[in-house]
Amino acid sequence: MALPPCVQVRQAEIRERQLSMRLPFRFGAATVREATQIFFAVELADVAGRVATGYAAELMVPKWFDKNPSLSNADNEDQLRLALGIAVDQASAAEPMTAFGLHAAIEPAHHRLCERNGLNGLIASFGLALVDRAVLDGLCRMEGLAVHQAVAANLPGIDASTTRDLQGFDLPGFLAGLKPAASLHLRHTVGYLDALTAADLGDARLDDGLPECLEDEIATYGISHFKIKLSGDPAADLGRLRAVATVLDRLPDYRVSMDGNEQFSDPAGLAELLDRIEAEPSLARLRASLLFVEQPIARASALSTSVAALGERILLEIDESDGDPDAFLRARAQGYRGISSKSCKGFYRALLNAARVVQWRAQGGTGYFMSAEDLTTQAGIALQQDLALAGLLNLGHVERNGHHYVDGMAGATRAEENAWLDGHGDLYRRAGGGRLRLTPDRGRLSLLSVNRAIGLGVAAGAAEATFAAL
Repeated sequence: MALPPCVQVRQAEIRERQLSMRLPFRFGAATVREATQIFFAVELADVAGRVATGYAAELMVPKWFDKNPSLSNADNEDQLRLALGIAVDQASAAEPMTAFGLHAAIEPAHHRLCERNGLNGLIASFGLALVDRAVLDGLCRMEGLAVHQAVAANLPGIDASTTRDLQGFDLPGFLAGLKPAASLHLRHTVGYLDALTAADLGDARLDDGLPECLEDEIATYGISHFKIKLSGDPAADLGRLRAVATVLDRLPDYRVSMDGNEQFSDPAGLAELLDRIEAEPSLARLRASLLFVEQPIARASALSTSVAALGERILLEIDESDGDPDAFLRARAQGYRGISSKSCKGFYRALLNAARVVQWRAQGGTGYFMSAEDLTTQAGIALQQDLALAGLLNLGHVERNGHHYVDGMAGATRAEENAWLDGHGDLYRRAGGGRLRLTPDRGRLSLLSVNRAIGLGVAAGAAEATFAAL
């Protein structure tokens, strides 16, 4: 087998685009109405002198990476810009090495530098994740391969140097065995402020051609998978769940997850909610359809508080607590069995955590799992790179809601939209007003064009068109 190619970062470019939510979205204690999407491009060269450009993008979501109420949304965005800047500086100063070797070489120093600048592990991960994805995208383009082909051949040179617990695990065999899914179920997030029925909308209907309530989403897209946001108040959550179940129980079959978004101070609060759910006849179908609960406890104590007893009643996973390569190990020790896959936390981290799931199952562990989360990814580069990752890991369903809270490819030019439609006509269509919008089909997102694309899920010319428009 040929050795993975060594590459070097020659140039990097950062651009941004502002967008407004068509509907406000609440998670935890925060409500978001506008945000900034950051776009990143990197020019790579290999030791033979070949050159390629790779791309990445991500929404800089306020009040998720750092939920300190004293920080403004602008402060949160500046934190994320700083993390990316630190990662770019380190990557640009590095000698030629494999794509994963670059990640492994700069990750420890990157996290230390971010910590010195008051940035937590989740923010640090955001910055490095963008660099990693752009480098991997450029490497795939240089070699003329789709990302699943590159990963199967271990073109990035992935090893266990950042995850010592995987020493002895057959990583090359694991990577070679990954077969990308042709489609994934869209798991629609029901935000805490979201209208559930047309009656809930009253006179506030936008009439912009897009679904505005849960009933509309189901009727329009044929969704059967859902994620329900919790507030951390068992009594209030019970009432909300009753209302949600009234809509979902009309379906012949459905699956749900619940997201605590760190709103429970300890396991007892979620245990009380489960008690109330299980004592409520009207929630029997919803309880039977519940797959797992995501990050119920605040990250400050989540990895130092045992959830073992609660984890015997319902599968629990971490999300916001996943700020470094070993977070899943610490979570497992406390009784968590799952972890989220998110491009904004790291492509390689998701692959290596998926390998851990396989290893722990092989060792006799039960219930270990990974889920695909991240409702904020926007149509275009960010959305498709995350879909490429979730599809590569074949996770079955993926939280995907950017199309609900933001109208299409917001801010894009017609030429930009045309490039995306040409390359990914299975994912997008033109709708009211001619705007390009993500189009689920019978509750599923096609990954056919994502899997065909040379690079990390984005067709030739599409990412370039976006950068030309910014």
